[in-house]
Amino acid sequence: MRLRKKHTPKWLSQAAAWYADHSLTSRLDRYIIGKFLGTYFFSIALILGIAVVFDINEHLDKFLSNNAPVSEIVKYYVNFIPYYSNLFSQLFVFISVIFFTTKLAENSEIIAMMSTGVSFPRLMRPYMISAAIISILTFILGGYIIPKSNVERVKFENTYRKKIANYTSNVQLEVDTGVIAYLSRYENSVKTGYDFTLDKYINKKLVSHLHAAIIQYDSLSESPCHWIIRNYQIRDLQGMREKISYGSRIDSVINMGPQDLIITKGQQQTMTNPELRQYIDRQKQRGFANIQLFEVEYWQRGASSFASFILTAIGLSLSAKKRKNGMGISLGIGLALSFAYIMFQTISSTFATNSNLPPIIAVWIPNILFILIAIYCYKKAPR
Repeated sequence: MRLRKKHTPKWLSQAAAWYADHSLTSRLDRYIIGKFLGTYFFSIALILGIAVVFDINEHLDKFLSNNAPVSEIVKYYVNFIPYYSNLFSQLFVFISVIFFTTKLAENSEIIAMMSTGVSFPRLMRPYMISAAIISILTFILGGYIIPKSNVERVKFENTYRKKIANYTSNVQLEVDTGVIAYLSRYENSVKTGYDFTLDKYINKKLVSHLHAAIIQYDSLSESPCHWIIRNYQIRDLQGMREKISYGSRIDSVINMGPQDLIITKGQQQTMTNPELRQYIDRQKQRGFANIQLFEVEYWQRGASSFASFILTAIGLSLSAKKRKNGMGISLGIGLALSFAYIMFQTISSTFATNSNLPPIIAVWIPNILFILIAIYCYKKAPR
């Protein structure tokens, strides 16, 4: 009696093959994502730990000479670490990709992955997932969380580390529709302006001119725009007639504050994205010209976050090939490219600040340039 051989249904074989393949790739994704993120956070901890030690050693004399309290120093470095880790996130991404991918290539793990049918674009998927996680994380931290801690950090730096200008001169801005304010000099330490004028225009015709020797911000008032005007003269123009009045003091609400008159170093870093957008729009309406730093900061946060994808693609393409000389060449090229990216970013930001180059274009120039480099490296990557 002959036994009949049982045949496995075709659909069941296909399902089993799909499950095995899916299980393998999912395991591969988790493996690479874990390696990527683990190396990324480890490099941040290592490099910033060294940076903090060097920074303390460099500025210890200033801290002691300016009598900086120990509690303030500790608080400063607590805020120092997240700010600089986010600022140089692209460098950490590049180093992480180059480092652990080169190790995978040296151990022939990438060759083993490709021998199972994993293509290079498929290998790139977990890298891009990791880059997306880092990009979203850095954008949220840089745009909404870190600026709040930067308030204390910038205040500490301006108090104990750097000498900053506490005054400004020749400030002119529109405080209301058709109302132009001008100060010859403003000193932020005493919240006082000198040689102040306030002109009101209707249909482009001057109808009122106020001139005061001194204008002082009332910091005790509940209103954020309360000013005390001293030794003033008001000229009201009514056709061909002119009415002049004098006074020693008048309290007035003028739609401007000390933060609109003087920009402290690093002020743009203390604002969240919505606050930056609101500040830029308000200053443009007032005709305030010195807002390039704020526009660069606003657009650079998004451009820097997107750079994680570009640098990840370049890093993977450079280090996926097994080299005889180990990771030395790959790491050297990677560091050179990452520092080149930071240099281009700095140069383009300087152009935006000191010239008429639109900030959104300036901050995206390094990304556009490195996208072309990424495409070239991708085409040269091992298959």
